[in-house]
Amino acid sequence: MFPRPRNYITSGCRAREIEPCAVPSRACRTVSAPRSPLRRADYPGSVTASPRADDLATDLALALRLADAADAQSLARFDSADLRISTKADNSHVTDADLATERAIRGLIEIERPEDGIFGEEFGAQGDSRRQWIIDPIDGTANFLRGIPLWGTMIALAVDGVPQVGVVSMPALGRRWWASTGAGAWTATYAGPRRLSVSAVSSLDDASVSFQSISQWSQAGRLDRLLTLAGSVWRDRAYGDVFSYMMLAEGRLELVAEFDVKEYDIAAAVPIVREAGGRMTSFDGVETISDRSTLASNGILHDAFLALLHD
Repeated sequence: MFPRPRNYITSGCRAREIEPCAVPSRACRTVSAPRSPLRRADYPGSVTASPRADDLATDLALALRLADAADAQSLARFDSADLRISTKADNSHVTDADLATERAIRGLIEIERPEDGIFGEEFGAQGDSRRQWIIDPIDGTANFLRGIPLWGTMIALAVDGVPQVGVVSMPALGRRWWASTGAGAWTATYAGPRRLSVSAVSSLDDASVSFQSISQWSQAGRLDRLLTLAGSVWRDRAYGDVFSYMMLAEGRLELVAEFDVKEYDIAAAVPIVREAGGRMTSFDGVETISDRSTLASNGILHDAFLALLHD
C-alpha cells in the first residue's frame, strides 16, 4: 500500500559539491524572494475527487527518493563552521545548504517528471502543469543556521492546487513522515512504518496547542486572540515550524496556528495531517494553502478553535 522508506540518513546519493560563494561567512547580500504563483487559490473542489491512491504510489515513491537526495545535501552542512549565510529581500536568511538542497530536488524532478511544474522557496516557479511539486528545502532555516536540529525538508505534489502527496524529512532528528491521498499517513520507526492518527481530544480544556511565535501573532494583529487561546486550553507552546504539524499528525497536539506562511511552508503537511484524520484551513476557515495563514487541528476541535479565535 505504501513504499517502504529507504535509509534516508545513510542514503547512497552522493552530495553534490556546493558552488563557491563570494560572500564571506556570516556576511549578508540581497537575494530576491520568488513570487508565489498560487496566491489566493482555493482548493478546486473536494479532495474526494482526487487521484486514486494507486495512481499516486509512484509519485510518493519519487517524493521519498527526493527526500533522500535532500538529506544528503542538508545534513552534510548542518552545524558546519563554514556555513554560508545570506539575507533575502524580505530579511529572512538563506544558506548554501538551502540552495544546494533545492537544486538537488529540482534536478531529480526534471529528470523523472519533466512535464511537471516546480515551485520552490529559493528558485521560484517553473512550468505550468496541473501537477506541481512544491518544495521547501529547509523549513526552519533560522534553527538550521544556529545548530538547532528542529528543521526539515518539505516536499509536496499538488494536483490542480490541492496537495496530494507530502513528505517531511528531519534528518538531524532521524525522523520522516509521508502521506498520499487515500493511502494514509505514516512515519518511520525502528520497528518499521507506523500509521499516524490525530488525537481524540474533544475539549478545549484538554487541548495542547503550538502557536509558533508571539511576534508572528503580534505582527498579524492577533495577539489578543493568542492570549485568549492560551487561556482557554490546557497547554500552549511554540514548538516551531514543520515539527509542530508532525506532532499534530502523531496525536501529540490538537492545534497548530501561524501567520505569514507561503505555500511551500505548509503544502507537504496538508496530506499528512489530512490522512491522519486532521484538518487544515486558513485562519478564516477556508481550505487553501495560499491565504498566508494556517490553522491545523485534530478535526474534532477545528470549529471550536475557529469560533474561539474569531469571537
